[in-house]
Amino acid sequence: MPAERLSMRQIREVLRLCFESRLPQRAAARSLGLSQGAVSGYLSRARAAGIAWPLAEDIDDARLEALLFPPPSGTPADLRPMPDWGWVHRELRRPEVTLALLWEEYRAGAADGISYSWFCDLYRAWAGRLKPTMRQIHVAGERMFVDFAGRTAEVIDASTGEIVPMQIFVAVRGASSFTYAEATWSQKLPDWIAAHVHAFGYFGGAARQTVSDNLKAGITKASFYEPMVNRTYADMARHYRTAIVPARPYKPRDKAKVEVGVQVVGRWILARLRHRRFVSLADLNAAIRPLLDDLNDRPMRGWGTSRRGCTNSSTGRRWSPCRPNPTNTPSGSAAGPTWTITPRSPSTTTACRIN
Repeated sequence: MPAERLSMRQIREVLRLCFESRLPQRAAARSLGLSQGAVSGYLSRARAAGIAWPLAEDIDDARLEALLFPPPSGTPADLRPMPDWGWVHRELRRPEVTLALLWEEYRAGAADGISYSWFCDLYRAWAGRLKPTMRQIHVAGERMFVDFAGRTAEVIDASTGEIVPMQIFVAVRGASSFTYAEATWSQKLPDWIAAHVHAFGYFGGAARQTVSDNLKAGITKASFYEPMVNRTYADMARHYRTAIVPARPYKPRDKAKVEVGVQVVGRWILARLRHRRFVSLADLNAAIRPLLDDLNDRPMRGWGTSRRGCTNSSTGRRWSPCRPNPTNTPSGSAAGPTWTITPRSPSTTTACRIN
């Protein structure tokens, strides 16, 4: 049974307390003996109708009621303009954005649009058709996910014929799925730190949290409750103003973003390079870069935009700017982050291939 509508005098008082006196909704509700939900509903109707305070002199109670409670639209339900649910889903990733705000913006451009409750029901039905397993909502600038791919490239030593496996580092932004990938000589600490630095440079900054796999170079002790982060890795995080958040052991869904990123990099980058041979690691990474840019410019299914498009919007501009790199070599001193990035190169001419 619908709630009884307030008198116009009480509604005017709600508008006065919130718009003129600037009381919080909770305080206005307490003052008038109403629920916070009722106050919020009347304010939403006022904003959707474009009502400002003080009210114009020609707005009497009948006119105010007509503005706040317009008659139902005569347009059939199947002919009403529907929101772009992909846009709604992307906007909800921005901090402080709610379905109520998006509905008001939608109704501002579609006077005969659907009601708020229908808007919420249809959005949840649309979102429910996405992959249902452990769905995570990623706020812009909050997290970056990092891992090494299981698939490797190979360096073939021209003098000995020895095959040296090369690792593929992948980093993915949480909100936009913007991806970075590069080949490294190993998964050891210098290459692990260097790959992070290169990823921060490619992204143009660091996220508030960096979600890492539990490899030994970064996490000294994996634990559900008290994981131990490598000291140099922690120094790097402090320098770039990010926090290391290790994924729980045997819980790959904690870093599902980068797990998918590893799969995408394998399909759209490494698979395309399978017939090519390279004479150095630098040449391999030079071949990866244009394919990486192509991947980030490729439209994402169901989103209506690319990874770079999401990043270039205001959704992706909440990252801490990059800072200059420290210049000394890795050490365990208490002086802080005293590590550097020194490119490694094989002692002899080598050729790279995709494994």
